[in-house]
Amino acid sequence: MRIEPEIAGEVRQHPTVTEYRPADNQLTDKIIGAAIEVHRTLGPGLLESAYEECTCYELSQMGLGFQRQLELPVRYKGVNLDCGFRMDLIVESTVVVELKTVSELLPIHSAQLLTYLKLSGHPIGLLINFNVPVLKKGLKRLVNHSTEPAPDAPSESLLSSPRLSVSAVNKQL
Repeated sequence: MRIEPEIAGEVRQHPTVTEYRPADNQLTDKIIGAAIEVHRTLGPGLLESAYEECTCYELSQMGLGFQRQLELPVRYKGVNLDCGFRMDLIVESTVVVELKTVSELLPIHSAQLLTYLKLSGHPIGLLINFNVPVLKKGLKRLVNHSTEPAPDAPSESLLSSPRLSVSAVNKQL
């Protein structure tokens, strides 16, 4: 099954970005196949953690490497800040997979995945919502075509924020 990607243009490129390759289509097809198998077996209605565990089982049965619940710091002015971001899965060090169990995918879910792609430098992401009758209706594929750096300076209103002075702690990773 081929899901056409949404292309995210004009976003910042991470220095260690992995370039998108046509072979990534085969990888995303395998990931989607694993998710379909999980959905076919379990159906909708469970917690995200159950779908994550079963999807990881399917990926391992396929011989695909993956990492789970990876912390993702925000790099700001040369400092890594822990903002609590966690990517559900990274498959074969290429595809960021964000799992959901929501009534419908909203633009905020795509924005979350796009943020993970930008911050991690990965070229492609899959958004998979298991809380649908047919999984095809819960799939979204995003490609990160990074071209422009994000502005580094905070806006004038943020400079005067007392909250920023409290949370801006040097955490060098």
